[in-house]
Amino acid sequence: MCKSLLLIPFVFALAACSTTHVRPTKMYQAGEKAEHNKLAYSIVDAQIFTRLGDEANARVPQNRFYIVQISVSNSGNQTSPIAPLTLVDDTGKVYPELADGTNVPRWLGVVRSVDPAQTEAGFVIFDAPSAHYKLRLTDETDEEDVFVDMPLNFLHEQMNSTTVVTPDAATPPVPTKK
Repeated sequence: MCKSLLLIPFVFALAACSTTHVRPTKMYQAGEKAEHNKLAYSIVDAQIFTRLGDEANARVPQNRFYIVQISVSNSGNQTSPIAPLTLVDDTGKVYPELADGTNVPRWLGVVRSVDPAQTEAGFVIFDAPSAHYKLRLTDETDEEDVFVDMPLNFLHEQMNSTTVVTPDAATPPVPTKK
C-alpha cells in the first residue's frame, strides 16, 4: 500500500509533463475585419483559376490557383511586417503562399510591411485543391492563431478566364466628353 501511494505523485508529474500547450485561436468570418496585434485584415474577395495568363504563356497550377484580395491596415505607431499567409483545409493540411506572382496584378509579394496609419492592399496567391479553407493570418512565432473562414460560396471559380478581376478591371470606363 505504501509503495502505491508513493507512485501517485509520480503519475501526476508524468501526466503534467505530457500535456501539450494549445495556442489560443481566433476565428473570423469572410467579410469581417480580422484584428491581430495592431493590424486589421480584410478579405475583400477570392477567386479560383485553372490557369493564369494568355494561352501562349499560361501558368498552370498543380491544383487550382486561389487568388485572395486583402487589405491590411496598421493602427500602430511603427511599421509592422505582414506575416506570410497560409490556407488550412478541414483536415489541417497547410498550403503556403506562392512566391511567384507572375500574371497576378497588384501582387503583394512575399516580403511586405505596412507603415503606421497606412493600408496595404493587393493579392496573394496559393496553389491548392478546390475545398473549404481557413486563411491563417499568423505564423508559428505568434502567441495565437488567427483565421478567416473562407467558405466555398465566398469563392468565385473562373473556369474559362485567365484574367484576375481587380476592382479597377471590373469597373467599366467612364465616357469622357470631347
